[in-house]
Amino acid sequence: MTQTADSTTESAGRQVAFLGVGMMGEALLAGLVRGDRPVRVVVSDRSAERQAHIADKYSVSARSATDAVAGATSVILAVKPHDIGELLAEIGPHLEPDAVVVSVAAGITTAYLEERLPAGTAVIRVMPNTPALVGEGMTVLSPGAHCADRHLTEAQELIGSSGKLLTLPESKLDAVTAISGSGPAYVFYVVEAMVEAGVLLGLPRPTATELAVQTLYGAASMLKETGEHPTLLRERVSSPGGTTVAAVRQLDEHKVRAAFLTAIEAAAERSAELASGQP
Repeated sequence: MTQTADSTTESAGRQVAFLGVGMMGEALLAGLVRGDRPVRVVVSDRSAERQAHIADKYSVSARSATDAVAGATSVILAVKPHDIGELLAEIGPHLEPDAVVVSVAAGITTAYLEERLPAGTAVIRVMPNTPALVGEGMTVLSPGAHCADRHLTEAQELIGSSGKLLTLPESKLDAVTAISGSGPAYVFYVVEAMVEAGVLLGLPRPTATELAVQTLYGAASMLKETGEHPTLLRERVSSPGGTTVAAVRQLDEHKVRAAFLTAIEAAAERSAELASGQP
């Protein structure tokens, strides 16, 4: 494998191994690089082409999985869930004794990881989302049985630049997956519908897209900055007998709210199925 690294990452004392650099792995890596943490980063991916691309793009080292974890104080597992068992068997003997293993593999529990890694390995399960790629992610961390405060702090420092962090019990991760993990897709779905409506009403697609995206960004910013309940903010836009009331009435008649509740519940149920090992 080719190796590339800039002087900053190579000179650092701590080493972080990223095993799997698909969309989610890259999002977390981008956050770490953006935060300018004093660490040496090593990436590994089943696709040699992808591995080389990411190593070149972020000026980090590229090695095999076993070489990447050797000497690493933190190991980020970002491979597909069906690949996790084979990877754990491969890297287990090469892990540093006090390394923390951070897994973003959907549906893979901390118990599953701990059973397949050396006894006492510190494991943290995390549920990020794709806005981490632009530093606006929402990531929830759930520490395993052998995770000490120092391990959790290290993981928080590594992931912190990707956006906002919360620490919750693992029992809450199915709900977290349904709301924030899958959440960006719901937002994109709504924006897609708004853009199509704009085109239907005669707007050029780029104009409709700009209107929808900025409206979404502004509304989200209002929610975050004011801290007010979304119902209150919606009501302030809804003048009696006006356009917004007419639109919301149609959404209610088509049971859009109920559909969202059902959809998010289905996502949570699917997350639980994945965690239980069901196909």
